[in-house]
Amino acid sequence: MLADFRDTILAAAARRAPLRLRGGGSKDFYGGAPRGALLDTRGYAGIVDYEPTELVATARCGTPLAELEETLAREGQMLAFEPPRFGGAATLGGCIAAGLSGPRRAAAGAARDFVLGARLLDGQARDVSFGGRVMKNVAGYDVSRLLAGSLGTLGLILEVSLKVLPRPAAELTLRLELPEAKALESLNRWAGSPLPISASAWRDGELSLRLSGAQSAVRAAAQKLGGEALAGEAALEFWSGIREHAHPFFSGDAPLWRLSVPSNCAPVALPGAQLIEWGGALRWLRAGTQAAVRAAAASAGGHATLFRGGDKAAGVFAPLAPALLRLHRELKAAFDPAGIFNPGRLHPDF
Repeated sequence: MLADFRDTILAAAARRAPLRLRGGGSKDFYGGAPRGALLDTRGYAGIVDYEPTELVATARCGTPLAELEETLAREGQMLAFEPPRFGGAATLGGCIAAGLSGPRRAAAGAARDFVLGARLLDGQARDVSFGGRVMKNVAGYDVSRLLAGSLGTLGLILEVSLKVLPRPAAELTLRLELPEAKALESLNRWAGSPLPISASAWRDGELSLRLSGAQSAVRAAAQKLGGEALAGEAALEFWSGIREHAHPFFSGDAPLWRLSVPSNCAPVALPGAQLIEWGGALRWLRAGTQAAVRAAAASAGGHATLFRGGDKAAGVFAPLAPALLRLHRELKAAFDPAGIFNPGRLHPDF
C-alpha cells in the first residue's frame, strides 16, 4: 500500500498533476471543491498502538473513526475534542485533516491540541515523522499540529498519535429558558467559575448545558444552575445532533456559516437563524451574504467560514493577511513543492 502511495505521488509530482487525497469522503463538502485524481486512503487502516494507561493511541489514516472511538470506549476513554463524523465512513486521517472539533471543544481543547505526533508522505514521497507517541515527547510537536485543519494540502497523513482522556464518571444536561444576550452573559460568567460545563448550545431562547465530571460535582453544579434536567437518552441524542449536524437547525439548503468570535462579544446582528456553541465563541448562522457575514465577524474580532452550501467562488475561509498568506505559501512549498495535494481546498490560489 505504501509503495503504491509513493508511486502515485511521484508520478503526479513529475507531471504536476493534482491529487485528491480522500478517506471516506464524509467531509467533501468542507473547504474548496475537491479536484484531481483520487488517492483513496481507506486501505491503509488499523490501530497501530494503544496504551490505555499512557492515554495515547496511534492509528493509520484509513482507520474508521467509529472503530477508534469504539476501541477507546471499551477502556472507558474517548477523543475529548469530540470530532464530528458526518457519516459512518469518516476516517482518522480525514478527521485530523479537517481539524474539526465538537461540543466539548471549549472545555477540553481543539483537535490540534491532542495531536502528539504524525507520520506523512510529503510531495516528494518522503516518509517523514514529527513528534512522538508519548505525551512527554514534544520534539516536532508544532509541526504535527500543523496538519490539523490543513485539509490534506501539506501531505498524505499516514499515521497520527493522539492523546486520549478518560470518559467522565457522570454527565447531566440542563435546559434553561434565556434570551440570547442573557445566555451569553451567563455563559461568560460561568466560565470564570469552577463549574463542570463541558458543552453549551443556545438556540431560539433555549440554552442547553452539559455537565461532566464526578457525580458529586455534577450534582452540586446542577443545584446551583437550576433549569430542567434532560433524560439520559434524550441528552445523548441532543448532543449527537449538535456534533453531527443532525439537529433540525442544520437542515435545509440555506448557506451555513461558522463564525469564530470572542466568547464575550455581543449578539451578532445578522439576518437568519443562529445556533451558539462553545460558551459563545462559535456562532452558526443560516443565510447571509459573503460581504455582510465576513464584515460582521471581523467587527466582532473574529472570522467567518462558509461551512456548507452557498457560493464558494470567493473562497470558503476568511482571507489571510499578507504576512500569514506568505507563511502559508512557504509551508506549502516546503511540504509540497509541485503543488499536487488537494489544490484549492484550503486557499483558492494553491
